[in-house]
Amino acid sequence: MPITLAAATFQILRTSRQHQLRSILSVNAAGYVRYAYGFPLALVAAVATYAISRRGLPDIPLRFWPIIAGAGIAQIGGTLALLKSFDLRDFAIGTVYAKTEIVLVAIVSAVALGEPLAPLGWVAVVLCMIGVAWLAARGGLRTVLSSAGDPAALMGVLAAAGFAVAAVGIRAASNSLGDAPIWHRAVLTLTVMLGIQTVINGSQLAATNRSELAAVYRNWRAALPVGILSVAGSAGWATAVTLTNATKVRTLGQVELLMAFAISVFWLHEHHERSEYAASALVLAGVIGVIAFG
Repeated sequence: MPITLAAATFQILRTSRQHQLRSILSVNAAGYVRYAYGFPLALVAAVATYAISRRGLPDIPLRFWPIIAGAGIAQIGGTLALLKSFDLRDFAIGTVYAKTEIVLVAIVSAVALGEPLAPLGWVAVVLCMIGVAWLAARGGLRTVLSSAGDPAALMGVLAAAGFAVAAVGIRAASNSLGDAPIWHRAVLTLTVMLGIQTVINGSQLAATNRSELAAVYRNWRAALPVGILSVAGSAGWATAVTLTNATKVRTLGQVELLMAFAISVFWLHEHHERSEYAASALVLAGVIGVIAFG
């Protein structure tokens, strides 16, 4: 639980920082910052981990590579969709839409990994999603229905799908590394994924918009904190989903939603109604239910 809560804090701070970068970078370039500055830091962490422990790398099965590559690509898509959702609406509501991830993670974990929640855990997930829908509606069911085709909502759901696939893929890839210590598996998995993401997203930018690629490195002072927060958050998520069911981890991580509203109100000065705060409490109740009964 402490690892997941720390990861959620790092992630929401990183996401808000990426959102701020949209004033100087495109959506694609702002997404790439996460990998360009995160990969070197993760590589240093991995080298230090294995050097200090004097352990060799674990045996890496062939299936590890397509799984972690797929997770990395899914995360790239999810990040770009989330940043676009922020542009179309605002930071808090874009984050809310992306919270449909918890249902998708539960479904993917049950189907792909054979890790379904207990019945009361599923009830808690549904409760959490009711809170998310209530937040999106700003207190009215009619708004939910009329906003079904909202581009911001569609981008948020796409972001959720990408993050759900990435969460399950990271767990599957990390667990394929055998019985190596949890942190060793997590940091290796994270480093490989960030390396793949840097190559894929960087190559795409180089081929389509070299000026934006140059801008990523020209604005290194603004971009570096994203890399630091990204590695800290990703290391936390990778460790947490290696320890236990990805659905439980990502559902507890929904406290990020409450953090998003705090940032929205006190930093970005966005206004929200009482019903939205009540819905946030419902989301938190669902989170607690998953941890207690899942």
